[in-house]
Amino acid sequence: MKNQAISLLSNVEVVALTTAKHEDVFSILGMHQNPQGKGLIVRAFLPDAISVDVIDNNTGKNVAALALVNDSGLFEGPLGRRRNCFNYHLRVAYQDETVIVEDPYRYPALLNDNDLYLFCEGTHQHVYQWMGAHQREVDNVNGTHFVLWAPDAKRVSVVGDFNFWDGRRHVMRKHPAAGIWEIFIPNVADHATYKYEIVGRDGQIQPLKADPYAFAMQHPPETASTVVHSHAYQWQDEKWLAERTAESNHYQGPVSIYEVHLGSWRRCDRSGTAANHNASSQNSYLTYRELASQLIPYVVEMEFTHMQLMPVSEYPFDGSWGYQPVGLFAPTSRFGSADDFKYFVDCCHQAGIGLLLDWVPGHFPTDAHGTGKLDGSCLYEHEDVRKGFHPDWKTLIYNYGRQEVQSYLLSNAIYWLDQFHIDGLRVDAVASMLYLDYSREEGEWLPNIHGGRENLEAIELLQQVNRRAYGNYPGVMMVAEESTAWPGVSKPVDGGGLGFGFKWNMGWMNDTLKYMERDPIHRQHHHNEMTFGIVYGFSENFVLPLSHDEVVHGKGSLLNKMPGDDWQKFANLRAYYGFMWTHPGKKLLFMGGEFAQRNEWNHDQSLDWHLLEEAKHEGVQLLIKDLNHTYLSIPALSELDCDSSGFEWLDSQNSEQSILVYLRKGKAGTAPALVVVNLTPTSYQGYCIGVPLAGFYRECLNTDSSKYGGSNVGNEGGVCSHSQAYAGQPHQVTLSIPPLATMIFEWQANF
Repeated sequence: MKNQAISLLSNVEVVALTTAKHEDVFSILGMHQNPQGKGLIVRAFLPDAISVDVIDNNTGKNVAALALVNDSGLFEGPLGRRRNCFNYHLRVAYQDETVIVEDPYRYPALLNDNDLYLFCEGTHQHVYQWMGAHQREVDNVNGTHFVLWAPDAKRVSVVGDFNFWDGRRHVMRKHPAAGIWEIFIPNVADHATYKYEIVGRDGQIQPLKADPYAFAMQHPPETASTVVHSHAYQWQDEKWLAERTAESNHYQGPVSIYEVHLGSWRRCDRSGTAANHNASSQNSYLTYRELASQLIPYVVEMEFTHMQLMPVSEYPFDGSWGYQPVGLFAPTSRFGSADDFKYFVDCCHQAGIGLLLDWVPGHFPTDAHGTGKLDGSCLYEHEDVRKGFHPDWKTLIYNYGRQEVQSYLLSNAIYWLDQFHIDGLRVDAVASMLYLDYSREEGEWLPNIHGGRENLEAIELLQQVNRRAYGNYPGVMMVAEESTAWPGVSKPVDGGGLGFGFKWNMGWMNDTLKYMERDPIHRQHHHNEMTFGIVYGFSENFVLPLSHDEVVHGKGSLLNKMPGDDWQKFANLRAYYGFMWTHPGKKLLFMGGEFAQRNEWNHDQSLDWHLLEEAKHEGVQLLIKDLNHTYLSIPALSELDCDSSGFEWLDSQNSEQSILVYLRKGKAGTAPALVVVNLTPTSYQGYCIGVPLAGFYRECLNTDSSKYGGSNVGNEGGVCSHSQAYAGQPHQVTLSIPPLATMIFEWQANF
């Protein structure tokens, strides 16, 4: 029979405790001085327990039997003549078993005041080292330390598979000045699932919330956070990191990026065979480790220098492609664990491939388990929908002016560079962050303190992130997807810029794709769409993106944007790729584009790898490989990508024949490259071009080669110049120009 007692607490306090409404349970649970006299008292809330004994950790002796208070689940009792606090555990008897329980309410606060200060100041770049769920050993007891920022909450509890999801059992301690809650729960092990049960200021219990700082989450559609204890992954990429730091100037080297959606690059069945081209969404994802063994060798074979992954931070909805994340610190569990993802990154580096991640600080989804209205208030987001809600994507916008949110986003950017050795971040939707009136009509937005439309807080955040990233990790690349004419996106912060290393050239992409979609007979009237990019081409450090955005939402594939019959479609695409790879700017191509995928990208199935059984698709794949090889082997194509001295028009005015002729130039002593682009189906023999240098012009690549599926019109390895002035140049070359093709020649002083 249960030992019954009357508590030294008031009935109000007992009821508040047992109904999870007490706002400071650490003041009553655990070991305390006995308020009725000398000595100590212990209280424990253990629903369904029959008896509870207090055991001294040092001696193993039973110090006291606690009495049950009014069948409430609260046990209480004095500790005899004990006067000084000591370490103890509880022996708890239930109907069917007796267990040893470490009392979470006997442990002190574990947080560091300096961490709290920096977090609240908005400058903490390593918040992930203590916020969230961390393995700890306290008084020789292993467990998990949970920490959450929820300043408006009246009560926060950790609930999980270790406490029957009961919000009464593990109520957290609040640090009122910082609005942070914490609790150390002994024996909560790796892989335990948990959420937070939060009572808002109004006394209402919020939907159970995932941990904003969780290091792992359940596989969607399940939504709980998962405890991840440190396993000290053994990295093998020291050489890569050292070389990355030593050779940190990406502006003067080749960067060719393969953009990948991990869930649809290739699917498989669980027998390990590749899924066929009509694979349904039921086919299995490749894991991070399977991707390491299949994707990375493919990228190496294709001679790309980098991969860029669409967002891997955990997201609930497959159809968002990761751009609506709820777990910014959790690599998606769709493909494996955090250590599995580290292995993937490690393998990239050992294979000589840099890895960029898509990072999404611009908005987050409204899913009930996410960070929206986390503690009942607009904590991470703005309360006013004119600043806090995104009309295009129906998502919430971070409150960039709140210091704790600044620390959250800053530390998340650093987290990927620090913990996962990522080589850079492509920041999504920067324009939506910079402009308060982005996609809003008059009256739907609020001006800044100066009356302008610039989001000053977002600007400050981006500058801080870029400054810290480059300062801490020399050699990384910070890249902005920014679609407007905002000045100085890729200029240093101390020069008034945003501090990115590169900016996506959306104008180049829109203009040139629009041109390529036109029938060649009409292109002569739109010649400037191909030449205009050079007018502003050195105002920023640009990446030329043919990304996933160009092959979704009814836009069709790159191949099917091209006009004409099938032969012309392929020839147009090959010529366009040749133009892109020789144009100033780093390169980015979305997966499938390298073999001319016919169908629009579908995130629910594998790429159409079966197309490579056809010679014309295989030819495009070989062309991309050869373009990358040529780009890597001819320094003039990349050394001065971000400098106007690296480019010279030889003929930009031949709109009638839609022919472009230009030089790519490198540093002093680097041989220039001559590029000729013909964007009509007409071929030419004896076509004269004026050139500045006498010598042999070796034909390095011709997109009309028969090995790529072309008509094989070319110049038999190259041409020698003639010492006759032409078109304002002291020398000339006479070329055979193939239809719908790009040719690359490298100058040599002697034949």
